[in-house]
Amino acid sequence: MSQGAAARRGWLRRIGLSQWILISMAVGIVIGWAFPESARAQHGWAAPDLKIWATLFLRMIKSLIVPLIFGTLVVGIAGHGDDMKRVGRLALRSIVYFEVVTTLALVVGLAVVNLVRPGVGVSLGAEPAAQTAGLSAAHATFSTVMTHTVPQSFFEAAANNEVLQIVFLAIIFAVALSQVPAGKGKDTMLAFCDGLSQVMFKFTAIVMWFAPIGIGAAIAVTVGTSGLDVLRRLAVLVLSLYGALVVFALAVLLPVALTFKVPVRRFIAAVKEPWLIAFTTASSEAALPLAMERMEQLGVPRRIVAFVIPTGYSFNLDGTTLYLALASVFVAQAAGMHMPLGTQLVMMLTLMLTSKGVAGVPRAALVILSGALTQFNLPLDGVAILLGVDAFMDMARTSINVLGNCLASVVMARVEGELAPAATDA
Repeated sequence: MSQGAAARRGWLRRIGLSQWILISMAVGIVIGWAFPESARAQHGWAAPDLKIWATLFLRMIKSLIVPLIFGTLVVGIAGHGDDMKRVGRLALRSIVYFEVVTTLALVVGLAVVNLVRPGVGVSLGAEPAAQTAGLSAAHATFSTVMTHTVPQSFFEAAANNEVLQIVFLAIIFAVALSQVPAGKGKDTMLAFCDGLSQVMFKFTAIVMWFAPIGIGAAIAVTVGTSGLDVLRRLAVLVLSLYGALVVFALAVLLPVALTFKVPVRRFIAAVKEPWLIAFTTASSEAALPLAMERMEQLGVPRRIVAFVIPTGYSFNLDGTTLYLALASVFVAQAAGMHMPLGTQLVMMLTLMLTSKGVAGVPRAALVILSGALTQFNLPLDGVAILLGVDAFMDMARTSINVLGNCLASVVMARVEGELAPAATDA
């Protein structure tokens, strides 16, 4: 092999997944604009339409939803069971705080997406994501949701990708597991669920390497169907997310910090580097060690840092929950499906439950979003379209996740009366 060929192969290896997604998006735009018939027509075996590649990618995404959600939820709840018994009051206060703040994040996301309506003008078609008799997005009521939440069979729920039912089973299973006395049986089951979740995230990483092909095809189909105007709507979506996150930080996180007398200047100085790591890598886990170290330096006791921040990675994903609210309604708007406010609130409840336990790795939120879209009969094609600009959105929502968890540790230290005196100077 010549030196030139070796250099080219080395250059190709250095291109990351995000760069390949951007490249495939650009290629898909050109194909959809120049050859719209290739995106719209069926050509048989000789020249199949491009949509098949997007469909294959989406089917792979659907195949990992159930084991990933089940494994992460069980570990996220049962794995902290002993800690919750020991810290008691801290655990209760932390979880109440997490639920209040993430609910406010959902409210902000829902308000922005209904105000800006970034999905209007994007043509996805209203083909349902699931052909089974699932919960109708247009006729959901409290009684139907409650009835539909409790499954008759785990295997039936798993086969139909019934996310609400899987969440119900996972929560009951995790609570029961946390009550099992410590021993080989409990350790084995926790290790199995932890191993399952780790394998499924590796599975996700492998599937994501097919993402450039699926995304390029999806973008080509969308541009070929809707024209170049869809790009303007995607730009509006990205700007809507950034704007919503800024609103959330200023209208929710800042008042929380001021209410609990958090030393804002010192907090910003301490959280700056973990926030930057999370933003550039789009991974909360990459920022975890430094975030914990900086919060200890700020004056938060180690026992509070060690509990609140890791637990927050399962229960306090502010940026992710806001994104899920915005993205799910965006897909409904793009599919031309009217969703009454009541139905949107039911979907937000689903997202609030399913987002618990999602690991802080890049694009894990897309798996949760896929499950919610399936549950509410919304087209999964929307996930492929979102993936085209997800690199930009993932960085923003992940950095807010880290910011929110760092703030939560300081707030809990203040509530517990254990914030070090040196850190109380504003």
